[in-house]
Amino acid sequence: MIDLLDEPEDIPILAPIILREIFYRLLMGDQGPRLRQMASAGSQSQQIARAIDWLKGNFTRPLHIDDLARQVNMSISTFHHHFRELTAMSPLQYQKWLRLNEARRLMLTENEDAATAAFQVGYESPSQFSREYSRLFGAPPLRDITSLRQTANVESR
Repeated sequence: MIDLLDEPEDIPILAPIILREIFYRLLMGDQGPRLRQMASAGSQSQQIARAIDWLKGNFTRPLHIDDLARQVNMSISTFHHHFRELTAMSPLQYQKWLRLNEARRLMLTENEDAATAAFQVGYESPSQFSREYSRLFGAPPLRDITSLRQTANVESR
């Protein structure tokens, strides 16, 4: 698929064929049954996928698990169970992961400082943000971003 970027005139013809092959291989692979179940309308995986979509679009807002579970027509305990089964995280951990990755992107690409990025993604406390950031990425925000930029500069030479 990436090779098509070198020949843009072929994209309209070949991209659908390549996508079809990718879908086929995914569905016939060892995770095929799980993918089919996730794609089934009304399945619990589909309900969790809707919740994940909502979280991706609203990660800066406070999270109320009971409201989100109700939104996807699940009990709170069933919602937690299936969410963790699908993502290996709780909904709150997933929201935190989304927030921290967006904050990292803002600092790296938009040159935001840590406090500004923290507030933009929904944190109310810069110190809490810094603790959680360090826990996820292994270094405080400033040190992590500096390291990423240095690595990018070395690789671009």
